Amino acid sequence: MTTTTQELSTKHILGIKYLQKSDIELILDTSVHFKEVINRPIKKVPSLRDVTIANLFFENSTRTKISFELAEKRLSADVVNFSASGSSVKKGETLLDTVNNILSMKVDMVVMRHPAPGAHHFLAQHIDASIVNAGDGTHEHPTQALLDAFSMREAVGSLKGKKVVIFGDIKHSRVALSNIFCLQKLGAKVRVCGPPTLIPKHLPKLGVEVSYDVKNSLAWCDIANVLRIQLERQDIKYIPSLREYSQYFGINKSFLDSINKDIVIMHPGPINRGVEISSDVADSDQSIILQQVENGVAVRMAILFLLANKRGGKISL
Repeated sequence: MTTTTQELSTKHILGIKYLQKSDIELILDTSVHFKEVINRPIKKVPSLRDVTIANLFFENSTRTKISFELAEKRLSADVVNFSASGSSVKKGETLLDTVNNILSMKVDMVVMRHPAPGAHHFLAQHIDASIVNAGDGTHEHPTQALLDAFSMREAVGSLKGKKVVIFGDIKHSRVALSNIFCLQKLGAKVRVCGPPTLIPKHLPKLGVEVSYDVKNSLAWCDIANVLRIQLERQDIKYIPSLREYSQYFGINKSFLDSINKDIVIMHPGPINRGVEISSDVADSDQSIILQQVENGVAVRMAILFLLANKRGGKISL
């Protein structure tokens, strides 16, 4: 087994905004090795055998939670799973007290999803463990952006100069902001497309193009990353109806056929079939949605491995 000689510049993954380009490239390059690991007959390595990781999910999650747990177990880490429902949080215990109680059990890393933007930064200032942001409110979702970038790189090669459109509910999406930061650091050109009510007014200040024309955006891009309408985060109606959204902004086969161009179709999930994307597009040869799910485990293995390496010296791949 070889040891890694490169290190991350940080002991936490709080957001793509705080990573250097070299950090992103190191994570993506390391993920290639772990993609090979998870496709072996024996999908486990002893890299994190002496590391304990706590998964703290204060919001519901399926894919992200399972992906992290699989990544941790593939690396032979000891895993503690925590869910806010049925915990002392319901009795009024603070976030810091909850985490400190868990850390008293000698936990080395904390993977956390929390509804409050900035919760991970708060913890990073108060505890010694490495923290991985698994989503904070509508702010960032860095590991999703990294697995998206890895999947794009597999599909089209270098992202420098590539054109990527993020479609859908940009306003309420933590995936969108992390993807924008990540893609820009890797040299891609980024556009967002959706109804005006679902696109924040500040995005052009980030160097992002804004469009309300789906067909034009599909014709422009090399990669389309489609996001769902997040009704659970909307306190008022931003669109007249899901049917109308689907009619004007949903990605369907007729739109793709009309541009006469092969583009890569992505979706972070969960998919609302027939709303933001039709089944014949989601299941088409152009779609890499299932590859994104597989790549999520490899990328999260790489992140955990590199953080452990940063904390404790050189660890074997």
